[in-house]
Amino acid sequence: MSISRVRARAMVAGVLFGVASVAWAQNAAVVNNKPISTQKVDEFVKALTAQGRPDTPELRSAVREELIARELFVQEAERKGLARNVEVQRQLDAARQEIMIRALIRDHLKTHPASDAEVQAEYDKVKKQGGEKEYKARHILVEKEDEAKKVIEDLKKGAKFEDLAKQSKDTGSAASGGDLDWNVPGTFVKPFADALASLQKGKMTEAPVQTQFGWHVIRLDDVRDVKAPPLDQVKPQIQQELERRKVQALQQELRAKAKIQ
Repeated sequence: MSISRVRARAMVAGVLFGVASVAWAQNAAVVNNKPISTQKVDEFVKALTAQGRPDTPELRSAVREELIARELFVQEAERKGLARNVEVQRQLDAARQEIMIRALIRDHLKTHPASDAEVQAEYDKVKKQGGEKEYKARHILVEKEDEAKKVIEDLKKGAKFEDLAKQSKDTGSAASGGDLDWNVPGTFVKPFADALASLQKGKMTEAPVQTQFGWHVIRLDDVRDVKAPPLDQVKPQIQQELERRKVQALQQELRAKAKIQ
């Protein structure tokens, strides 16, 4: 064999070895001729580090072994023909559908994001509508209706609410003259909330109010509109709601264009 041919073969072998080296570098492992890419390992590691795991050689080795184990299981399932199983096919179809839907929603929100202007407009709209009230009230809780009627009678005669509140069964508010601080009606059980919402500022209930806790005498000290939280505090919730509406609008648009029989 001539020297030129030997050199040519050596060059070809070198090229092939170089290609193989590049291919090997792109794979973390090859399982029965099926490659597992280093990119797949990187993606797996990235998901774990997002959960607080440090990116270490030990973690990458464990991920590689996990992906090898998974590939072995998948190959064995395919060898047994399980991919043709009706139930397996149903689950694969359902998983594919779910993945495609999520991908579509991500793509749609990427091209139709909830802008800062939209968030601000929605915040201003909700803030302007307002409507919810919060009440500053006091109450005296007693065991029996007759006791509550006696409290009302004494109050009408000039007794101080704060003094009579010391006999309240509600020990949490008794020490502060029956003060319940500021609350929206929904904080309380319905009979109490209804009675509170019907009172005028500075007035008390003319009849005892019964709840599962006993009998109440309630006085409304003040009313005010619920103060809206700052935009930064509620921005994530507003964005989520706007995105939900955008997805709903997409669904309605697709349904309107579709032929459904």
